[in-house]
Amino acid sequence: MKSMRLCALPIICFMMLLLLQLSHGQGVAPTPAPQGPVSDGTAIDQGIAYFLLLLALAITYLFH
Repeated sequence: MKSMRLCALPIICFMMLLLLQLSHGQGVAPTPAPQGPVSDGTAIDQGIAYFLLLLALAITYLFH
């Protein structure tokens, strides 16, 4: 059991590192007028859902 936690810790730390890298985004630039199909936010929602799924999986793995 202890070896599984030691293996899961680097994975969780790596995921948190990725989140910190994403939070250093660039400043907001004025957006041009849309000239084609505009994203309706489903890709963002799906990305959040995948992240929450991975987070739940990691927590379940740690407490199993």
